Amino acid sequence: MTARLVVLVSGSGTNLQALIDACADPAYGASIVAVGADRDAILGLERADRAGIPTFVAKVGDFTSRDRWDEALADKVAAFEPDLVVSAGFMKLLGPAFLARFGGRTINTHPALSPSFPGIHGPADALEYGVKVTGCTLFVVDEGVDTGVIVAQTAVPVEDDDTVEVLHERIKVAERSMLVDTVGRMAREGFAVEGRRVRFGA
Repeated sequence: MTARLVVLVSGSGTNLQALIDACADPAYGASIVAVGADRDAILGLERADRAGIPTFVAKVGDFTSRDRWDEALADKVAAFEPDLVVSAGFMKLLGPAFLARFGGRTINTHPALSPSFPGIHGPADALEYGVKVTGCTLFVVDEGVDTGVIVAQTAVPVEDDDTVEVLHERIKVAERSMLVDTVGRMAREGFAVEGRRVRFGA
């Protein structure tokens, strides 16, 4: 059975494109049934349109409260009956209403090796701290900021002459590969969250 993915994006959608390309192979085991965004007119939505994937937009500003937005986003995602929700460069925190329905099967990436350097400045914080190795983390989304159960991690060496931009670009390449490989494995083998561990083949 092919796993149904809903992918959430906020920008250019490079991770989305990597997943679209992977899903073109029937052996991958997953298909993207919808792409959602929190903004109009972004490249990520164009990528979905080009691939013939349904899209939807839920803008926070269109709702009377953040909680109402969170509920509406959950409704829009639920309409496509996903097995897995992939936050791929989606720049909004998912709230309690969303996680009540999709907790345990919503995943996100972070450009650092969790639990180090949470938040939006992971590569800059790693560089400033002087670590020799950083990387990226794929995790199950929970109520915290980058605190969810870790599904996969990839190490990326920090070079002496790295700038934040150069390091972040190298992390993004590793992140795309990790995301595609792991989502495929989750789709094909199944998975279960047990405490702080993710077990494949569940």
